[in-house]
Amino acid sequence: MRVLITGANGFLGRQLAMRLLARGQLCGRALDTLLLLDTQLDAFAADPRLRLHVGSLTDYALVRRVLADGVDVVFHLVSVPGGAAEQAYEVGYQVNLMASLELLDQLRDSSCPPVLVYASSVAVYGSELPARMNESAITRPQLSYGAHKLMVETALCDLARRGEVDGRALRLPGIVARPWQPNGLRSAFMSDVLQAYAAGQPYTCPVSPQATAWWMSAHCCVGNLIHAAELTGLPMDSERVWQLPVLHLSLSQVIDALAKRFGEHRRGLVSFAPDPELQALFGAMPPLKTTRSRAAGFCHDGNAAGLVRHALNLPNTRVAL
Repeated sequence: MRVLITGANGFLGRQLAMRLLARGQLCGRALDTLLLLDTQLDAFAADPRLRLHVGSLTDYALVRRVLADGVDVVFHLVSVPGGAAEQAYEVGYQVNLMASLELLDQLRDSSCPPVLVYASSVAVYGSELPARMNESAITRPQLSYGAHKLMVETALCDLARRGEVDGRALRLPGIVARPWQPNGLRSAFMSDVLQAYAAGQPYTCPVSPQATAWWMSAHCCVGNLIHAAELTGLPMDSERVWQLPVLHLSLSQVIDALAKRFGEHRRGLVSFAPDPELQALFGAMPPLKTTRSRAAGFCHDGNAAGLVRHALNLPNTRVAL
């Protein structure tokens, strides 16, 4: 089994790589080679199964070399985040759209259609959301990032229909807890509040306590990505896009869960200075029903306590009061 991860040095990519190496298998087959592709690849432990390829997905000749010996499964995670892609349109266009389409085109040349798991985004829906949503919600992206994700979903489904790439796209919600550092994500506050509370450091949140968002830990997300790769028996003309189940939580509910873990005395470290634009985009998410993806075996973190535990890699007991 040969597996490729694009964006392997990123937040999700590193965790996915470590999980796959620890499992040692995918789709019931031994993991022989794990190909990692990113513009930098730092501090991966030596492992004979690893093949590191440093460079950009926009280097199409490099991508062709990476794929030269064939690949069975691709996890396509690389992207320019929403805020950064909006500010630098050409960069987002080249990475999020054109390089993704080129990757699909190179994969369709394979003698045996590979499995491609594509990390799409809830950004495809935009901010004008109904009071209650399900998996059939209309897509109206309001950022270039979301528009490009939706375009790649369409291309992926078309190649699956043609039997040329066995694609599966997952619309990811806010994934936490990313490192507390600038990353170009407009939704970075979702991770920052977790990291700050756990560290006992002051934090000013750019949305209100009542702001509601869709949440998932990286631990849970990696499990869903692997599950997507292992789905079997998908007809070529079937729907290949899944909206992952999410936890629909307000900031106050997340802070309540953090207080139970790290102590009520830290509540005062969190203040609020809502940004109306940010709150409209990421702080007014409605409940989301995901019957189809649940039936396919996808899952969320269970509850706010589970989210905090998974996101911060905590044991299954309270660590401080």
